[in-house]
Amino acid sequence: MSKIWTPDSWRSKAIMQVPDYPDQEAVKSVEGRLATYPPLVFAGEARRLRKQLAQVSEGNGFLLQGGDCAESFAEHHPDNIRDFFRVFLQMAAVLTYAAASPVVKVGRIAGQFAKPRSAPMETVDGLELPSYRGDIINSTEFTPEARIPDPVNMVKAYRQSAATLNLLRAFAQGGFANLDHVNRWTMDFLNDSPQGHRYQELADRITEALDFMRACGVDPASTESLRSTDFYTSHEALLLGYEEAFTRVDSTSGDYYATSGHMLWIGDRTRQIDHAHVEFFRGIENPIGLKCGPSLEPDDLLNLLDVLDPKNEAGRVTLITRFGADKVFDHLPALVKAVKREGRKVIWSCDPMHGNVVKANNGYKTRPFERILKEVESFFAVHHSEGTYPGGVHVEMTGQNVTECTGGAHAISEDELSNRYHTVCDPRLNADQALELAFLIADNIKKGRAGRKQSDQPMF
Repeated sequence: MSKIWTPDSWRSKAIMQVPDYPDQEAVKSVEGRLATYPPLVFAGEARRLRKQLAQVSEGNGFLLQGGDCAESFAEHHPDNIRDFFRVFLQMAAVLTYAAASPVVKVGRIAGQFAKPRSAPMETVDGLELPSYRGDIINSTEFTPEARIPDPVNMVKAYRQSAATLNLLRAFAQGGFANLDHVNRWTMDFLNDSPQGHRYQELADRITEALDFMRACGVDPASTESLRSTDFYTSHEALLLGYEEAFTRVDSTSGDYYATSGHMLWIGDRTRQIDHAHVEFFRGIENPIGLKCGPSLEPDDLLNLLDVLDPKNEAGRVTLITRFGADKVFDHLPALVKAVKREGRKVIWSCDPMHGNVVKANNGYKTRPFERILKEVESFFAVHHSEGTYPGGVHVEMTGQNVTECTGGAHAISEDELSNRYHTVCDPRLNADQALELAFLIADNIKKGRAGRKQSDQPMF
């Protein structure tokens, strides 16, 4: 691989999962306009995230990454953003209490518009059309016109991302995330849920702890870390022309940062070491993620780390594993052993969503919740066995009361999927299922903490 890197050096490489734009001049025009727009995030924010992720890689924190499968232009509403953020805060509170250490909060939001597809075409009732690739590229409607990639959608995605970020920053820093409000984050439809009741018990304990701290002279009103939170954005950097337009030189360091999001990741379908996506990622200084599926061999992973993180810097790379519930023990141990042997400073994060998609008998694409839980438990079991740190989880979830994944405490059945199936791409956990998953992870974190404490006990 050439040592010379520029924001456009990826253009000389082979590339996968790109849209076939009919008018390349229009694409160039839009990308040129975007290159003049203000950044969505700032290099200093990405550096702060990287420092926090470095702590996670050393076992001193946990990464919670989650959000929509694919953001939608049609569903861009402040209530949807608020409800997502509320559930995210609830999950983080559960994990923080269990881990007794910081939770780094990274949303799949304000940029998660492009989607890789397993097939370039799809057929419905005998009509074959290009696959839907996310609102930044084409539309969900199954018509020839809607499936034509439109570069103007990149401008729409930028504007929606900017508006979303503006609201998220207000929520994170303007008082909504104040721990004094921990009892107010629960949404009405969770009031009668087992997870809602369990969360309320936890919230009551946190409130009691805050009352004790006040009595000791520590008040959330005057303590920034208790009245606000750091919240970061992330997305799969699939559409490299868009990413190049927002790759800017940081004036304080002289380094290149992708300013479309704080953290970007390479998908399992685009991690070819000599292709465009790896070429682009090797040159940006953001913290990055790498999806690791069943086809990834240990030596290939180590070679990718040599390219993407040649200095072996803590906080640089998060390995996001996505195997499927029944394949974790077949693939994860070998990867973990190889990375551990080489002393690589990575974060191991579990994506229990993408390997567990099935088609229900009624034709709906779904994810059985029990398979999601099984993959998470297997992920923790492997790391506990290998003596490595399970540092994060990566989920597709929403604050809406959807019926897209079967199972959970309310036991959503296949027949109920059609009730509130709103995703534009893959099925997401609803708020109740997301909380249930958070409690399962919390239980596994507690087991890991207990195990580490026991191993640290003196022999005599």
